[in-house]
Amino acid sequence: MPLTPRPAETGAAVAHDRVYRALRTRIMHGEVGPGQAMTLRGLGAEFGVSMTPAREAVRRLVSEGALFLSSSGRMSTPELSNERIEELAALRALLEPELATRALPRAHPALIERMEAINATIGQAIARRDAVAYIRRNLEFHRTLYLRAQAPAMLALTETVWLQLGPTMGALYGRLNRTELPQHHRLIVAALKAGDEPGLRLAVRADVTQGLRLLAG
Repeated sequence: MPLTPRPAETGAAVAHDRVYRALRTRIMHGEVGPGQAMTLRGLGAEFGVSMTPAREAVRRLVSEGALFLSSSGRMSTPELSNERIEELAALRALLEPELATRALPRAHPALIERMEAINATIGQAIARRDAVAYIRRNLEFHRTLYLRAQAPAMLALTETVWLQLGPTMGALYGRLNRTELPQHHRLIVAALKAGDEPGLRLAVRADVTQGLRLLAG
């Protein structure tokens, strides 16, 4: 007979998951900068939870590379070396064109319209100089397409890369002063409309590595 979780255990699991998801989103979207320190006490106070759920959320994020825990116990977002940025860029260049290619047969007109609408909101974020909104909508543009690939393991790996890059990307876009929409997004949409697989792969690869080349430069 299966054991029924006690209410306290269930509540702790819910609290831990809430903290984990909120922190994960914040880090992925570049709302915290590279090397920003955090404490379990501070997280517990912010989210209104005890130390245990905060510790469990941090443990998961450390395992995903979203947080760094030093030997002294100091917890912070990662500060990426050029070599690490290049490694993560190479992963994006491998994974994301493959996801886009797998999604292409299921890229129906409604999906493409949705991506064009998201791209318009990216333009609004650029006009407001809102780096966090820019990153959020940019990732939404890509995720909307990649979900159609029906490759959950590959998408999970891709999101882990996004997560590790989040703080560094936030710092980059905050100082780029971009004034126009990403040109490769238009190429991605055009390739989807034309059913052009080679063009789609090239456009996605160029889009996901362009900003990272600036970071590593």
